Amino acid sequence: MTEARGKLSSGTVLYRFVGDAIEVLLVHPSGNYNRRAPWGIPKGAPEADEHLEETARRETREETGVDLTGPLVDLGHVDYTRSRKRVHGYAIEAPEGTTPRCASWEVDKVEFIEITRARRIIHPDQAALLDRLAIHLKISAEVVKTPA
Repeated sequence: MTEARGKLSSGTVLYRFVGDAIEVLLVHPSGNYNRRAPWGIPKGAPEADEHLEETARRETREETGVDLTGPLVDLGHVDYTRSRKRVHGYAIEAPEGTTPRCASWEVDKVEFIEITRARRIIHPDQAALLDRLAIHLKISAEVVKTPA
């Protein structure tokens, strides 16, 4: 039986191809207390009776201004090691011409970041979502893992 988690969140691993590189869209939480906080995927808590896929789409739109209409690929969930938070992730390729922006007071930066760099700056507990994206895209997960 799976342990019940305290907080539930859902978001997107939005990606795009730039030449031979893969970039993922990450957000940085705003607030002086978050100055050194890790980046993360756009995500948030579901509203009452909201499906997790819809939460991921809504939170991406609310935080980045990007409206997602295509099918999402379920990347499963990650459980935070230091809290009772569970984050569900969904992958989707960025629509052509996507120009993300800080659309919410919750974030102070929104950027497409090359996947190996993204893995170094993303919240450590969310890094597995990037590994799963690599598997989905059929690239070597070793490409995105930071060398020891």
